[in-house]
Amino acid sequence: MYSNQLFELLSTRSGPIKHILTPQVFISRTLHTWDMTGIKYRLSLPVAAGAIFVAIPYSISLLAQWLYGWPDEPGYKKYIQALKPRRVYCLTRAVLEILKHVQYSRLYFHWKSWYKDVSNSKHCVKGVPFGRRGNKLDLYHSPSMGQSESELLPVVVFVYGGAWGSGERSMYCLLAHQLAKELNASVICPDYSTYPKGNVLNMVQDLCDSLIWVRENGRSFHLDSDNVVLIGHSAGAHLCMLTTLFLVEALQELFTEPFSHRELTDSIKGIIGLSGVYDIMDHYLHEKMRAVEYVSTMHKAMAGIENFDYYSPTVHLKTLNKEQLRRVPPVAVLHGTSDIIVPVASSEKLRDVLASLSVSVTLYLLPGLNHAEMVTDLMAEDRRFYHTVFGCVKQEYSRF
Repeated sequence: MYSNQLFELLSTRSGPIKHILTPQVFISRTLHTWDMTGIKYRLSLPVAAGAIFVAIPYSISLLAQWLYGWPDEPGYKKYIQALKPRRVYCLTRAVLEILKHVQYSRLYFHWKSWYKDVSNSKHCVKGVPFGRRGNKLDLYHSPSMGQSESELLPVVVFVYGGAWGSGERSMYCLLAHQLAKELNASVICPDYSTYPKGNVLNMVQDLCDSLIWVRENGRSFHLDSDNVVLIGHSAGAHLCMLTTLFLVEALQELFTEPFSHRELTDSIKGIIGLSGVYDIMDHYLHEKMRAVEYVSTMHKAMAGIENFDYYSPTVHLKTLNKEQLRRVPPVAVLHGTSDIIVPVASSEKLRDVLASLSVSVTLYLLPGLNHAEMVTDLMAEDRRFYHTVFGCVKQEYSRF
């Protein structure tokens, strides 16, 4: 009623109205617009859902597999395996978890600038070549360096992780510098032949070469070459354990001349493993559960599943005789309870095996600590777990 009156009023004041809609037309067009909006709304929901639950996960998953490795299946079957929903969503989740590392961007720029700053050369010697493959190491001075010309300082060899396929010594300059300060030791951080440059045996040989370098050059840098502690994170912890066991077993494939296996073994006074992988088959099953077993470099670096037991410290320990077991140095393992990359069970299993063989071992389970924080929080004193982790490390180091 009110619409008709408005129309008549406008008509009398404005004359014939050609461009003003009648109420009936206005209502009709309004209803039509609402109807079209409803259709668009109804259409947009499936499109958005499809993008979120199908297009995006499948794109991320297929890109990851294309870049790093398809399922180990013949012919077209690898693509069928790659497109299975469970694999797609688990792999997408694993990829998205990497985005959490953005929180370490401040540390990234910090270590980048610290390593490039020439004024920090007073703290370290960078890029020293060593070994049969021309790798390089960095040596970080103890604060006691230079206080006495005759004093030889203990040595810490820090072995970084990276799933046997990534990492470089410069990334850990802040950590190595803090280790030297907190432990009052000279710290060596060597590069090694990560996959595809080398396999795990080559990596072990490279670590043996770093120990040989300490023995050959210790006097020049005031290093006590008979007093060495190995500290490794993740894959690096695995390599520390495996290198020591191979030396204890005196495997000829290490090619450690001119020094004997026993001489190198006796120089290792202890091993500290941080969030380490110690049973390769167990970790492979964990990777399989997360659908990352084919994009991971682990099974490639081990040269196939058939070598998993041989390269697993928890398995290899059981092959040593009593005399060899007596020469295994004391071991300390640290693991965060919030670690989803390497489960706590990895360190617990190593502890159980070592204890059953009467090898000295200590396990520290650290509440709330995740895989990355085990090393990132050792890089600066203001990090949340800095004092917690270093407290455990210093306790075990002094015991060794």
